[in-house]
Amino acid sequence: MASVIRAGIARLGCPGSSNNLLSITVFPALSQSCGISSKSMRGGPRIPKAKPWPYQEKNYGVFQAMYDKTSHRMDENSKLILIEGPVAAGKSKLAKEIAAELDMLYVPPANMDSVFINDYGFDLRKLDDQLPEMCRSFDEKNFLRNPNHPLAAQFQIRMYMLRYSQYIDALAHILSTGQGVVLDRSVYSDFVFAEAMHKNGYLSKGAHSVYHEIKQNTINELMRPHLVIYLDCPVDVVKKRIKARNLDYEVNSKVFTDSYLADMEMFYKQHFLKDISTHAEILIYDWTAEGETEVVVEDIERVDFDVFEEYFFNKKMKDWRFPLETEWCEARIKYCSDKHTLMNYFNVPRFDVPELLRDPEGGKKWRDVWLNAPGMKYSKGYNADMGDKDLLTKNGAPLREGGIY
Repeated sequence: MASVIRAGIARLGCPGSSNNLLSITVFPALSQSCGISSKSMRGGPRIPKAKPWPYQEKNYGVFQAMYDKTSHRMDENSKLILIEGPVAAGKSKLAKEIAAELDMLYVPPANMDSVFINDYGFDLRKLDDQLPEMCRSFDEKNFLRNPNHPLAAQFQIRMYMLRYSQYIDALAHILSTGQGVVLDRSVYSDFVFAEAMHKNGYLSKGAHSVYHEIKQNTINELMRPHLVIYLDCPVDVVKKRIKARNLDYEVNSKVFTDSYLADMEMFYKQHFLKDISTHAEILIYDWTAEGETEVVVEDIERVDFDVFEEYFFNKKMKDWRFPLETEWCEARIKYCSDKHTLMNYFNVPRFDVPELLRDPEGGKKWRDVWLNAPGMKYSKGYNADMGDKDLLTKNGAPLREGGIY
């Protein structure tokens, strides 16, 4: 059975395990106490301590905090877990199975569909032939086929923004419902892609500096995860799995070279895992031959998160230690109701990177085309052209001005 990694420092896997952990340095394990519990351990589904707050429909502000507190919803499974690893490692499958066993919410990886497919299902990529080249869509498939395109920089910054938005929603979910969340990749590992792109010439020096300026403005506003699970696969195995998936844009990609994949692995192991281990617990598995979800779940149950509560100045789990109920409520307000403020931190006034700019004529053309597309003139529920029937249709707020659009 695989052993737990403490504080980001690996322990040797036990003999006979199908999921041996990547060995770095042997470190004595901490004493065990209450931790995350699975359905098997509990003998049934998780029973919420209190009725979840419908944070997606109802505002949560200072007034609501007076009568609806936060900490009473939290239990041992109110945790944020990240599943990380290289391309085609098997993250999604494991993340779904872990979430199901732990009664947590599974959040799929962010993708550009959430930018280009609007609330009515209209794909805005259909409008590309009406737009100047620098105003057209550019998604994962475009990048894998043409990584040297000037829009690659904008694409990577948008991906960071999407993962950031997704992470805020995950925090809002935990604090409002008490249910844990399993994220399939995250904003914290996004820089791995940016660095690999920069090193391989797909991200210019200027765009690279803008990316890190944005990251510096935003990342410290978040509460870091409780647990990171990293699936380790060597480059040759990753390439075989990419080939086995048989997706044209991946198999024939100019991006997935030995150099690019090796750089991703290096940045993951030498930077991401090292940095995140100062706060979160880490489990690392050799996933070359994949492994058993049951073994991973058993290892998760052995992680003692409560031990860090004993030492207030311990950096481990520091983001989740709030002595006062008001601090729990303030955090919940921040992620439930003040998300727009956090997203405004992406507005970095940099005009020295040409690939991140649009000329005035192109910008006007983009607005004329996009904001007159089906379902794009007003917010959802206010578009008569899409069949919405509301007396306030003409007063609907204009949709998608600024931000990632």
